[in-house]
Amino acid sequence: MPLFSNPLFAFATAIAAAPLVTAIYAYVLYPVIVWAVSLTRRSLATGAHADQWPHVTVTVPVYNNVASIRATLERLLAFDYPREKLQFLVLSDASTDGTDDIVREFADRGIELLRATTRRGKTAAENAAAEVARGDIIVNVDATVMVPPTSLRPLIRAFDDQSVGVASGCDVSVDAAPATEAGGESGYTSYEMLVRKLETRAGSIVGASGCFYAIRRKIRGSPLHPGLSWDFASTLVAREQGYRSVSVPEAVCVVPHTQELRYELRRKARTMARGISTLFEFRALMNPFKYGGFALMLISHKLLRWVPYLVAPASVIALAILATRSTVAAVVFGIVACGLLAGAVSIKYAGSINLRPLALAGFVVAACSAGWLAWFDAIRGARLATWDPTPRPTVTA
Repeated sequence: MPLFSNPLFAFATAIAAAPLVTAIYAYVLYPVIVWAVSLTRRSLATGAHADQWPHVTVTVPVYNNVASIRATLERLLAFDYPREKLQFLVLSDASTDGTDDIVREFADRGIELLRATTRRGKTAAENAAAEVARGDIIVNVDATVMVPPTSLRPLIRAFDDQSVGVASGCDVSVDAAPATEAGGESGYTSYEMLVRKLETRAGSIVGASGCFYAIRRKIRGSPLHPGLSWDFASTLVAREQGYRSVSVPEAVCVVPHTQELRYELRRKARTMARGISTLFEFRALMNPFKYGGFALMLISHKLLRWVPYLVAPASVIALAILATRSTVAAVVFGIVACGLLAGAVSIKYAGSINLRPLALAGFVVAACSAGWLAWFDAIRGARLATWDPTPRPTVTA
């Protein structure tokens, strides 16, 4: 009897194939569609204001970053931008390790400390910063990344176009000094930056880089729930107010790759859970009848990238059921099982086994695990406000 004549096995086939089909659309077909659309769009000209630079507030959310905060502040002070038009705000989420003491040492050099008396999370700190920011544009910089001195000007120059509400930097994932590519994560980051470049040409990106992005201060008028993410919500709030968001390739942000997969899993799970919660908080923007192409891009780039993680466990179970009736399914199930085992070994013995296939398997398993955990947190309504900084190596080049 043919496999698909049995309704149970036909349903199992659909469930087993769902993550792969969805992922192929979200990661392969969607960028091709955006590229095709971008070919039909003209490049939007920006005004020429070579001698006019807006006032900018640079914010740095921190929590117990004593190991890196001094170097971060020195890099901020080296920005190639008119000093009289810069305000620096360090947003301490009630740090307890001496971070605030180091920040206070920079007070005579123009660094301001905005300290929370109790831990409230990154988003709460960013909400508070909007109330004391003096700049027309607020730039957020992660305390554990390296932003070259020349990256700020192109990021701010994007706002010469009055239709732009948010400008996102270009992440480059590297290992510790000397700066080298960070394997699978570097490849994914490069891919993501390419997609954002295409989305910019097509009209608007749907999410900014949390490591380095800028937003018009007037867009940040209303506070965001502490369990949501401003880097993602910034583009959504901007669209609600009629602005578009862009990626700026010249605004480079160097992101050191963490050496421990367990830290990366925790970071990805937290980031994705906050992203899912943010998406559903602004779910009205996924209505294509009201928001047109932006809604379709939001669904394709965000929702359909996250759905495979939700259905992956059911997909593996469905594949196991099919393996009892189909040789092809049995082979595929065996490959998947070996991949999961290899990934688990790579995560457990990270650092002691230096095999690229194992490292790739570990990255995939970590990402899938983080995605499923993120959905679990989002569905049960856990809005993760506070965070622990991800340990990152220092980049010197």
